[in-house]
Amino acid sequence: MSQRLEKPEPTQLSSAEQTRLALIRAALTLFGRHGYDATTTREIAAAARANIGSIAYHFGGKDGLHAACAQHIVETIRSVAGDALEVPEVAPDISPEQAGMILEGALSRMVAFIVARPEGGEIVQFILRELNRPTSALNTIYFGVFEPVHKRLCAIWSAATGEAPDSQRTLLTVFTLLGQVVYFRIGREAVSRRMGWKAIGPAEADAIADVTRANLRAILAARRAEQA
Repeated sequence: MSQRLEKPEPTQLSSAEQTRLALIRAALTLFGRHGYDATTTREIAAAARANIGSIAYHFGGKDGLHAACAQHIVETIRSVAGDALEVPEVAPDISPEQAGMILEGALSRMVAFIVARPEGGEIVQFILRELNRPTSALNTIYFGVFEPVHKRLCAIWSAATGEAPDSQRTLLTVFTLLGQVVYFRIGREAVSRRMGWKAIGPAEADAIADVTRANLRAILAARRAEQA
């Protein structure tokens, strides 16, 4: 069964908060598309339909806005996106089957957010730029999202397979599971053309999630068979 993220309840933002969020969203897109150095504060303000002086007011300048983008990514993944990349702590008595179901649920939520939702695209584009040309923003994202989520998933993988959570094989397998989800965002144009899709929305994301869960089950079955 597919699992979709529930849309967060709208909250009433003040005019200043709306401006701040608009600047972050515009900066995420422009920094991700052009990079930090090639993006001007004037371009960001124009895209956000805000006064250029509001960048200094809210963030102290371009550096502060760039840092705020990284923090926004961490906070979005943790809360606004419905905990899309968060997974529960592993209980001591969890069964391999239960652990497998938790992994399936995590993959479904990742696909729903990363592949289908517009803000997922903004975030992935920004992160890819940081991975290619790291700045201090990458540290915020790595320690706020990458490392803790990967460690948690490795622990659940260990519960599902009996493999050591910190083994090279486990670490690489979890990266592989995450990588297949990210591909459908960065390769969405090629995927859409090959599949004959006009866009990748909820229905298409469900189809992608079905395949990623099937891939997960196949890998789990193979690993468990090795130990039988």
